[in-house]
Formats: sequence, structure tokens, C-alpha cells
Amino acid sequence: METLTSKTNPLCVHFRKLASSRAYREKTGEFLCDSPKLLEEAVRWGAEIRAVLYTAGTDLPELGSAVRQASVSEGVMGSVSPMETPQGVVFSCAMGEHRPPEALAPGRYVLLDGVQDPGNVGTILRTADAFRWTAFLLPGCADLYNPKTVRASMGVHFRSAVWRASMAEAAGLVKQAGLPLYAAALGTDTVDMRQADLRRCGVIIGSEGRGVSQEALELCSRTLRIPMAETCESLNAAAAAAVLLWEGARNGGR
Repeated sequence: METLTSKTNPLCVHFRKLASSRAYREKTGEFLCDSPKLLEEAVRWGAEIRAVLYTAGTDLPELGSAVRQASVSEGVMGSVSPMETPQGVVFSCAMGEHRPPEALAPGRYVLLDGVQDPGNVGTILRTADAFRWTAFLLPGCADLYNPKTVRASMGVHFRSAVWRASMAEAAGLVKQAGLPLYAAALGTDTVDMRQADLRRCGVIIGSEGRGVSQEALELCSRTLRIPMAETCESLNAAAAAAVLLWEGARNGGR
């Protein structure tokens, strides 16, 4: 164990860059996590933890000698943590592999089409994990390793597959597996989601502002409508995803 006292220590500078720069994360192959809970999840699921900074009085799980561990003051912690109220632990992990397989098994897949809010992306990933859907991140989505995405997903990065692909590639894999591809949108072919078979399928969730892209709509076999009060025009992307993913799990089992 070591003690770091300067905010300009190279490890502190490294952590701040991981929190603020997607380009730096991709260059180093590392990302930043914040909170004891996420550290517990990382240890539980065998993530490759690189370094940990913690404040006095914080209980750490067994990390092993390969993990650099250093105690810091609350002031130093405040300078490296991306949270307004740090929780006593920040740590770095190696990024995972996100290339999809050459073929998909029959199952449930959610495709995020330009969902730009990192909190929404993380929440949808967490919901997909809970209801046994596998997620694709398509171009235009918030960074999978943005600290807000990581925090909202609550450990999904460590335990579930999340694949990155183009819209055409993801749609092709879903169709190659013999699965229908739906979009949460309104169109001439829209049906109530309760009339669609969501037990084994792909569902596209569009961005907060423009919804599902035209490219995605052209690749879908049908669009789905979530039944709601006439006074409500639409749902937040994460809320819409939660309704659809739960419906698939309810009908298709876990």
C-alpha cells in the first residue's frame, strides 16, 4: 500500500483523464469506476482491475498484489472522482472486448440507435441485464465507458456482453438468427407491443430527440407502440426500453 498526497501525481492525472476523455480511454484501454459497490462487482466478476485510490476508513475487498493500491486525502479524492460527492473509492479497469460473434443464438436483443445520454444508456444496459436481453450499441450512442454510463449500469460492464456494431451488421445478425427485428416507433405498420412476439427478437430503441433513425426503420419488420394514456405523447428512452424488455421477459421467461 502507498499514500499519494499530491493532486498532480501521475496516477491522479491519469484518473482525471480517464474520467474526462473518451479518446484517452480508448488509447489506454482503461476506464474509470467510482464507488465501493462497483469495486465489489468488479472483484466478484473477475474484472482486470489496474489501480485503486481510496480514502481513510474505506473497506476494500481482497484485490491481490497485482493491483496498485494507494490511499489519498479527501481533497485528492475530490480532484479525481467524477462524482460531485465521492464515495471513497475510484479505480481503473481494463476495457473488454465488444465485437459481436459471427452468429447469434436465438434470444432477445436490444439495439440502441443513437441513444446519446450516458445515464439512459447505462440504465438500459442494467435493465437488459436484469431481463436477460443482450445489448448492441450502435453508432451515435453515448460512450460505453463514460463514467456516467458505468455508474448507471451498476456493474453490467463486468458481467454481461455488450456488443458494438453498425446498424446494418447488428440487424443482419438478428435476421440471420431467424429473429424478427422491431423498432419502438410509430409508423403505418405499428402494432401494440402486446400483439408482437417479444420472446425471441431484436428491438431497436431510438435516441431521445429524433427517435429511431430512418436507416433502422427500413431494416425492421414492424414498429411497436407502447400502450399509454392519450395525454402522454412519449416515454423517456430508458423508460420505453424498460417496458419493452420486461414484456419480452414476462412472455419468454428468464
